Amino acid sequence: MNLNIRTAKAIDCPRILELINELAVYERAPQEVTVTLDHFTEAGFGKNPVWKAFVAEVDGTIVGFALYYTRYSTWKGSRLYLEDFIVTEEFRGKGIGKILFEKVIVEAKNGNFNGMVWQVLDWNAPAINFYNKYSAYLESGWLNAALSTDQVKAF
Repeated sequence: MNLNIRTAKAIDCPRILELINELAVYERAPQEVTVTLDHFTEAGFGKNPVWKAFVAEVDGTIVGFALYYTRYSTWKGSRLYLEDFIVTEEFRGKGIGKILFEKVIVEAKNGNFNGMVWQVLDWNAPAINFYNKYSAYLESGWLNAALSTDQVKAF
């Protein structure tokens, strides 16, 4: 297996979006992915990019990615927020996720972030077990809240 972890490029966006859809299916919410390829690409590589990512390639094919951005906490300061992290099912259990996740940790360290944060579904035992290997703090008591595009536009 010829593994390469590298910074994502705009040309990678169609494949990353495929993996985002795979993740959404796994998380039982495929209907929630409404971003278009154009918007996704612009948000990462346009005039004012808001996200960065690393991709994991095996023999030139992207099999995973970790997408992140800066989150600011009034309590903690700037933190690296890991938005999405996936290795396609066929390549799980081969150590790719570990290498990719640790690349993000190094990014947080080198960027002088005041920590790294992410979310995990409470039923996702494989992910929770993975994060427990890093002694990650899994917080309870917070509920996600959101307004949809339509709700914001209708305001």
